[in-house]
Amino acid sequence: MKRQNKWKDHYSRRAREEKWLARSIYKLEEIDKKYSLIRPGFRLLDLGCYPGSWSQYCIKKVGKTGEVMGLDIKSPDHVSSENFRFIEADILKLEIEWLVREAGKMDAVISDLAPKTTGIRLVDTNQSLNLAEKALDITLAVLKEKGNFLCKVFEGEDFNTFRDRVACCFEQVRVLRPGAVRKGSREVYVLGLTLVK
Repeated sequence: MKRQNKWKDHYSRRAREEKWLARSIYKLEEIDKKYSLIRPGFRLLDLGCYPGSWSQYCIKKVGKTGEVMGLDIKSPDHVSSENFRFIEADILKLEIEWLVREAGKMDAVISDLAPKTTGIRLVDTNQSLNLAEKALDITLAVLKEKGNFLCKVFEGEDFNTFRDRVACCFEQVRVLRPGAVRKGSREVYVLGLTLVK
């Protein structure tokens, strides 16, 4: 009897049909449609941009007057646009001051960063939280006043501390679990709307 590949789900098939680079596009799309996270003309930083579906979506949303900058250790080779720029970097080793000079100020920062999972829950959630904390540090350095922030993080014992830190910086904070998140996954998205400086 042939085993069914559990990754070949509705969202994966739909992403292939609609020419998106990954199924994760539907997580971002759901959040954006509900909260107007990304708007035409925005300058946007996409942290952990590989394989590129979030950048694909953002390029369309910001339009020709906007700009998308992607950052990852691996290049999203299939993303190409005049208003897209890629920076190859390890976020945990990145000098934030350098990035501020290189990128300038942004209207939104989104992060789909994820650690290489080990299967050990505590290790994975701690590594995810480290990435989320660095994403927030970068965001607070590059984000314009009233800008928006979206960040994936695995829920763990220190999750509430991270959420509270985001809540101190933004007018509104939401913890979201989009429909495209796989069953059994611990990932959630923390959304900060309207940065308060």
